[in-house]
Amino acid sequence: MRSKFDSQDEPDNMRYDPDNYKWGIFYFNSKDPRIILPKRNPYMGFTLNFANPTSYLIIILILAAGYFISHFDI
Repeated sequence: MRSKFDSQDEPDNMRYDPDNYKWGIFYFNSKDPRIILPKRNPYMGFTLNFANPTSYLIIILILAAGYFISHFDI
């Protein structure tokens, strides 16, 4: 039986599938090529696809920028 989330016509619906979330908050879907996507409630902002290795690079860059700004008075 095919789920409504498996449809290639509706790739945005993958973000609503609870099976694509770890611990209910971290989006983890290796079938979704997007790195940044809207949260389940789009009014709450965006989230990262943690199945995509680029998302970890984004987190490291954000943390490094915060470190350099706070320690080197940029």
